[in-house]
Amino acid sequence: MVRLYTENLQVSYDNHLIVNGLSVQIPDKKVTAIIGANGCGKSTFLKAVTRLIPHQSGEVIVDGRNIVKQKTKQLAQKMAILPQTQEAASGLTVGELVSYGRFPYQNAMGRLTARDMDVINWALEVTNTTEFKYRQVDALSGGQRQRVWIAMALAQETDIIFLDEPTTYLDMAHQLEVLELLQKLNEEQQRTIIMVLHDLNQAARFADFIIAMKDGEIVRAGVCEEVIRPDILREVFRIDAEIGTDPRTGKPLCITYDLLKGDE
Repeated sequence: MVRLYTENLQVSYDNHLIVNGLSVQIPDKKVTAIIGANGCGKSTFLKAVTRLIPHQSGEVIVDGRNIVKQKTKQLAQKMAILPQTQEAASGLTVGELVSYGRFPYQNAMGRLTARDMDVINWALEVTNTTEFKYRQVDALSGGQRQRVWIAMALAQETDIIFLDEPTTYLDMAHQLEVLELLQKLNEEQQRTIIMVLHDLNQAARFADFIIAMKDGEIVRAGVCEEVIRPDILREVFRIDAEIGTDPRTGKPLCITYDLLKGDE
């Protein structure tokens, strides 16, 4: 089943083409990772698909309807996005920040209902952040803060969650903690997860579907065995990669790599 897809999506900044005729179907209830070199259009793609920025041509279809024809609150009840750089949460408690995820469901009065509070508490519990509910967000560690932001996205109660580099600035243990949480959300709650990742081995380990981008276009999209290959990585990253098999997961593993030289 496909709930979300794009057709010939084109996005430009100041007449500079960033995403060029991109057509892709995002598998429903799966984890999708987007990989590619810096500046290839990964983040721009996420922002366009979630309507954070406009696209110049093409279509983004969610549940059979173009996103430009859907009301903002209606769309926010279907898709949540965690940007690479979150807005400042200075002075907010964890509970207050997570409550922002309930905005799409609030009436004109803007008051939290009993149902809202139940969802907020559930999101805190699922992300193992309940103990931080009354603490300042600024007082948390990087990994704890990231889990809180994910809790806010969960409180939005969407089936589709976008994350732009959710492991950035986290150490190895906290990266694994966040990725295992997202995997758990997918497996236990059937959330569709779409995230930009820089680490190829993390993408191969946690994603069911990988999109490899270069210069605003898709080089290859498919299961990890179809994408984490020497020829694809050569084209996307200009590296000569040695690919093996992860002994714990059976997934492809980038063991080592060299930069391509000259016209290789």
